[in-house]
Amino acid sequence: MACVSTYLNFPGNTEDAFNFYEKIFNSKISTPVVRFKYLPGGPPIAKEEEISIVHIELPIIGGHVIMATDVLTSLGQSVEVGNNTTINLEVDSSNEADKLYAELSEGGSSSTGMQNMPWGYWGCTLDKFGIRWMFNVSNGEMQIG
Repeated sequence: MACVSTYLNFPGNTEDAFNFYEKIFNSKISTPVVRFKYLPGGPPIAKEEEISIVHIELPIIGGHVIMATDVLTSLGQSVEVGNNTTINLEVDSSNEADKLYAELSEGGSSSTGMQNMPWGYWGCTLDKFGIRWMFNVSNGEMQIG
């Protein structure tokens, strides 16, 4: 089923932030926390960053889910205003993802292209207005640990 969620980037403190949000929203993390050391085929990272979070989810209000990741400086990444929040579209088919990706990428930049990842079909783009969009078609097969 298609849905929209908000994806947040943190500079290494995702776990602290989500522990804080759990208390505020009286909610619990809704999926297993995926850490970099368990990511199949993940990038080479510094040993101290292996416990950093790749993906975490927390339902907040009215069924809305916030998701997040730790941004790793060892991969040349940084958190800045403009890349710290992304609108995540979880759609039902790769055709729908491709269509939305193409339309929102027109005139934009920072496109990753749509690609197969361990969790499904994924891509991310910055539209011509500076808004980040992420597209996911889950394969339901993400293996961790």
